[in-house]
Amino acid sequence: MTSSELWDHATADRYDTEEAPRSTAAFLGPTLDFLSELAGDGRALEFAIGTGRVGVPLRERGVPVTGIELSEHMAAVLRRKIDEDRLPVTVGDMATTVVRGTFSLVYVVYNTISNLLTQDEQVECFRNAARHLEPGGRFVVELGVPPLRLLPPTQTAVPFDVSERHLGFDTFDLVGQLLVSHHFTREEDGGYRRGSCRQRYAWPAELDLMAKIAGLQPERRVADWEGTPFTQDSGGHISVWRKPV
Repeated sequence: MTSSELWDHATADRYDTEEAPRSTAAFLGPTLDFLSELAGDGRALEFAIGTGRVGVPLRERGVPVTGIELSEHMAAVLRRKIDEDRLPVTVGDMATTVVRGTFSLVYVVYNTISNLLTQDEQVECFRNAARHLEPGGRFVVELGVPPLRLLPPTQTAVPFDVSERHLGFDTFDLVGQLLVSHHFTREEDGGYRRGSCRQRYAWPAELDLMAKIAGLQPERRVADWEGTPFTQDSGGHISVWRKPV
């Protein structure tokens, strides 16, 4: 078991509703295009597949997908959508869990690698990806760039969403390289549900070093799934590393 926080039954049951805007065909189109092109005629392995927001439609595009997921509750929601024969899922953590076979693509999306709260575990995640890749295969990570440029002296919090139904802000531990995302979500009765999750943020250059430790070579880095060039002002990145032939 890694340091990742385990998502419970209630969180899993409401996850698809809360992520509905990020689950539409229009929103996911560029993501699926990007991943299916890299997978080619091979198989794909998704680390932390969750409820299948990406994995299920990628499988429906014809890419054979296998998943690893730490939360049995999240995996159970996925299983309502697609059977085990079409999309097998192993319950376990993405840093150490091994599934059978090799893959042309391993990927982890939506900042999920930051759920591993230590650098050692994140390095092991890269090693686990390399372990599952066939020669020439790619590892893809979607991750935000830490918004530390927004922090004035002595301030430790940065808002990332202020809307009618949701208030969200991150607080930072700059020494431990950790952040906590705080969420206040308005319920139908007018009250607010509070939630939080811890993450370990990592810079793109740090991920490149993790990849090097795992024997992977940098191939591409863009700002989003549409392929926008990555710059110093980008709020996130899609990074691709390749296993040498």
